[in-house]
Amino acid sequence: MAGASSARPDWETDGRDWPNRSASRFVEAAGYRWHVQRAGAAAAPLMLLVHGTGAATHSFRDLLPLLAAHFDVVAFDLPGHGFTASLGGDDLSLAGMAASVGGLLTALDVAPAFALGHSAGTAILIQMALDGRIAPARLFGLNSALRPIEGNAFFSPMAKLLFLNPLVPRLFSWRARHGGVAGTLLSATGSSVDAAGQRHYTMLLEHPAHVAGALGMMARWDLVPLVERLPRLAVPLTLIVAEDDPMVPAEVSRRAAARAAQGEVVALTSGGHLLHEAEPALIVRLVLQRTGASARRAQGDLR
Repeated sequence: MAGASSARPDWETDGRDWPNRSASRFVEAAGYRWHVQRAGAAAAPLMLLVHGTGAATHSFRDLLPLLAAHFDVVAFDLPGHGFTASLGGDDLSLAGMAASVGGLLTALDVAPAFALGHSAGTAILIQMALDGRIAPARLFGLNSALRPIEGNAFFSPMAKLLFLNPLVPRLFSWRARHGGVAGTLLSATGSSVDAAGQRHYTMLLEHPAHVAGALGMMARWDLVPLVERLPRLAVPLTLIVAEDDPMVPAEVSRRAAARAAQGEVVALTSGGHLLHEAEPALIVRLVLQRTGASARRAQGDLR
């Protein structure tokens, strides 16, 4: 792999076979050079996608084109993740990430009609809605990480200790190149991930900057204030869960939905933590059930 020895993935080498590459572009905003993907019709309602910790836009490789048949879809790599690079002054706290994403949306001049987040991505979207940075008609969460995950270094206080050691990301990436760490982590999600997904996760974990971004994000997060503010969330919240998710118990979403003013849980029996990668068509059907009127109107306008 051409860029495996560099700290950050290189778009021209590591990204040469990136999913939905033709939809990609780079935008400077809020202290970052963002990797952004956009697909669909400009006249359709805008759907914002936010991935979880340690992932990137590749995790929406199958979901994005399916949603693009109904929406104007915008996805991006989070700060420190994938091909999004810092231009200085990182703030990887939850509030900082929400502010940075808000800056990106301002630069793109878009306001999402709907928003969908996976895992920690849901927390970012809720924070943005609570802070008045977005006002979607509905917010969707997939296996939403709305409290620290006990026993998982990316989500526990251990991440703070790991992040403070500058050698940890390089050691982790070295192990990813030589010891099959990516396969172990993917197995821990309980999801069936195709060969393309496995290849891209492996590539990302082989780069210390991506690993540092994931560790730094979780090391700086405090989810308690977010959960306390959930009753003030004015946006309808649909939390989709897989009962067999070994990383974020479904009960986390049930408790969050109960606190939200307009919360609901849709429970699926299987799919694991990477539910959107294992069952993209099913997720699209669930989304369309709750946005169908707007999506049908948009399709009618395009005919």
